[in-house]
Amino acid sequence: MASVGMETDTHTTTAAELLDDPRTRRAFNTAKTSVKVYGALSAAALLAVIAVSVSGHRVNTFMWVRAVLLPVVAVLIHRMTGSASRGSRRAFERVRTLAVIMPVAIIGVDLIPGVCPPWYAVTQVVCVLPVVRVAFVTRGSALRTAFPKGR
Repeated sequence: MASVGMETDTHTTTAAELLDDPRTRRAFNTAKTSVKVYGALSAAALLAVIAVSVSGHRVNTFMWVRAVLLPVVAVLIHRMTGSASRGSRRAFERVRTLAVIMPVAIIGVDLIPGVCPPWYAVTQVVCVLPVVRVAFVTRGSALRTAFPKGR
């Protein structure tokens, strides 16, 4: 039998070890759960738009488009978060970026006078709060360690 040589005392942590770290797992579970909550809230907002429309109140095109698109976006972000949790740096960077851009864009557009009624703007702010949580989680030490910046 051939003998296996001893490695040096230095230990390099592999990407797989970083992804299997309990803190990393918890962070990704938190992110995935937050995206699911965002999806559920977005679906509820779509139902609210449908209910308002059916009751005879005015619902503009902007509200319809956003109400339909945001639950779809939730599915896509959830898939990206899953890919990131399996080691995709590209998916991680996308989730990390979207988690910052989306709340700013959604709230910013809703603040433009006349774009949507106040009740809809409030609904959208509530919907996007879980995404803000994702922004913080993806910038936390556990995920920064799992995805160190390349040089």
